[in-house]
Formats: sequence, structure tokens, C-alpha cells
Amino acid sequence: MSTERALFIPVILGTPRQGRMSEHAARFVLAELGKREGVETELIDVRELPLSARDEGGAIKDEGFSRSVSRADALVIVTPEYNHGYPGMLKHALDTNLKEYVHKAVGVCGVSAGGFGGTRVIENLLPVLRELGLVTVFWDLNFSSVGKAFDQTTGALLDESYVKRADKFLGELVWMAKTLRHGRENVSI
Repeated sequence: MSTERALFIPVILGTPRQGRMSEHAARFVLAELGKREGVETELIDVRELPLSARDEGGAIKDEGFSRSVSRADALVIVTPEYNHGYPGMLKHALDTNLKEYVHKAVGVCGVSAGGFGGTRVIENLLPVLRELGLVTVFWDLNFSSVGKAFDQTTGALLDESYVKRADKFLGELVWMAKTLRHGRENVSI
């Protein structure tokens, strides 16, 4: 039995929209992550963050969100693709922190109704994540035709191929989280 403290890897659901199919993907990823030994997780829903639209950045920082991000060893962002881009509320939430992200791993799950599985949203989000100081893993998890991948009423997974895809994605994320935590704790800049 390992005495090493568990990795904390929250899953951020990046859209506040009603009827969002990406919620099914986020809950699936959360469940798969929760099955991993030595990993703690939680769902952070941007819909639930009390962020003002009257200001930006640190001026509207939510202390609960900041504590979770600060404690995190890595993050998973689950985001739908809206017109080739990411939801504004996701960007608004991410911009409220900065030092909390530095040298931490992040994996991105793109969600779309079409066949590309959020590839374009991931491409557009990568420069933002890098600017925030996050280190992106090289495996993405793309949910194509999300309406066919999950039962639209219950959220149950209908396409079992996502279990293997998620395992590969999360394996890389956990490895990177461990490596970067070691670096943050033991290597000075």
C-alpha cells in the first residue's frame, strides 16, 4: 500500500447551457477517473460558479474554485464545441486564476454533435491553456456525435469504445500529474 498522497484531479464542465450533452461526457470522465487508485476527483460546473459579468480575472475570483484549482495536481476540461470555439463562460472562469495553474497537467475532452468530436475547440483552447501555465497532455478525448454516445435521457454510455479511449487519456494525464507534482515539489526554477 502506497503512503503517497492521492492525486487531486477535478473535472471542469465548461458550459452553462441548458440541455447540454457535454454533461454526460463530463460525468462519464468523472466516473472513470474516480475508479483510478490514488486519485481523488470532483466535478466543477461553470454553471454553478458565482462569477460576475461586471468585471474579470482576479477581481471576480471565486474562492472555492480557486482552492480546488490550487489543490489540483491536474485538471480535465470537458467542453463542447460552439461554432469552432469554446464557451465564453469557460474562458471567463479560467481567467479568474493564474498562479494556481502553473506547472500542472491538463487534459481536454472535446464534445460535438458532429463527427469531429470537438477537435476544433481543443485546437482553439490549447494556446489559452498554455498561456495560463498549464501543461497539456498529448492525448485528447474526443466525443463525436455525442447524442449517439450517451442515452440522451439517462446519460448512460451507449458506445463502450469510450471506456478504452478514456483509459488511455487518463493514463497519460495521471502520469503527467505525478511527474509535474514531483517537479513542483522537488525542482527549483
